[in-house]
Amino acid sequence: MQKLRVGVILGGMSSEREVSLNSGRNVFDNLDREAYDPKAIFMDARGGLWIISWQLISQNTTTDITERLKEEARRIPYEALKEEIDFAFISLHGKYGEDGCLQGLLELLRIPYTGPGVLASALGMDKHIQQRILQAAGIGVPESVLVREEEWRKDQAGTTRALRDRFGFPMFTKPPREGSSIGVTLVRDENSLAAGIEEGLKWDRAVLVEELLDGTEFSSIILEEDGAFQALEVTEITPQSEYFTYDDKYMPGRCRKFTPPRNIPPEAVAVIKGEAVRAFTALGFRSYGRIDGFYLKDGRVLITDPNSASGMAPSSFFFEQAACAGMLPSMIIGRLIENALAIHAQKHGPL
Repeated sequence: MQKLRVGVILGGMSSEREVSLNSGRNVFDNLDREAYDPKAIFMDARGGLWIISWQLISQNTTTDITERLKEEARRIPYEALKEEIDFAFISLHGKYGEDGCLQGLLELLRIPYTGPGVLASALGMDKHIQQRILQAAGIGVPESVLVREEEWRKDQAGTTRALRDRFGFPMFTKPPREGSSIGVTLVRDENSLAAGIEEGLKWDRAVLVEELLDGTEFSSIILEEDGAFQALEVTEITPQSEYFTYDDKYMPGRCRKFTPPRNIPPEAVAVIKGEAVRAFTALGFRSYGRIDGFYLKDGRVLITDPNSASGMAPSSFFFEQAACAGMLPSMIIGRLIENALAIHAQKHGPL
C-alpha cells in the first residue's frame, strides 16, 4: 500500500518558534517509516514554506535553518502543499500556527491535520475568551480582568487603583495570546504592575491580569478516539522559579514533573481529569489537547490554560503521560494521525 505522506510543519512566525522546532524534530524522528512517508516543512518568519532535509532539521535554532534555506531547501507556495503531502502534523506553536490561521489554510486546501479546527484553535490561544467560555460552562477559572491598551494609556493611575483594589498584591500580568509563559510578570507592587502591563503590551494589544493561585500546578493530556475523550495520567508540576517560567519549561533541570502526581490525592486527580475533559469539550477541541490548571489548597480545581495542541519535545508532558499509558512515541504519534484522519473524514464543512 502507498504510504501516507505526512508533512510535519515546524518553525513558524511566533515567539515560540524554537519550541516548535524541538517538537517538530521529535515528531519527525518518531514517525513510523513503515506506515508513513514523512516530510519536514519549515515555516519561516514571513510565513513561507520550505521542504527541508534532516541535515537542516538537526540545526540548533530556526535562525541556523533560515540562513541555509536558499541553498539547501526547496520553497513551495501554499497552493502546492497538497501536491507534497496527504496529511499535516502541525508542530507549530503560538500565533499563526496554533491559533486557527494555518488551520484555515489547510481547510481551503482540503488537507486533514492534527488538532481542532479554526474556531477552537483560535479559542485555545485567547486566554481571556476561553476563560469566559469555561466560566459560562460552570468550570472553575482564575479571577481575571482584561486591560486594553487604550484603557491603560488613557488612565494608568485609575487602572492601577482598580486592579490593586480587586486583586491586591501579588498578581500576574500576561499577554492573552502568547504561550510558554512569554510576557508573563509576577507583580508585587504598583511599580512592577506598570512594568508588567508594559511587558505584556509588547506582545499584544491587551493584557490579562490574574489572581495569584496558591496550590499545585498540573497538566492533563486529552485524547479523542471514536467520539470518546480520554484523560491520560495527570502530571504534577514543581518549577524551580516562583512560577512556571519559559526557562523552567524548556531548560534541563529547571523543573520537576511527577507523572502520576506526588502531592495531589487520588480523588482530586479524578476530579482534575473530569474537569480537563469538560474544558476540552466546552472549547470544541478535537483530536487531542493539553489542559493545564491548579489544584488549590482549599481543594478547588481551576483550569488556567487550555491548549489545543501540546509541546512534543522528548521530555514533554505529552510523552510522559503517553508512557504511563504504555505507548511509545511512535505509537502515540501514529494514533494521533489515524484519529485525526477519522475526524476529518466525518466532518461536514470545515472542522
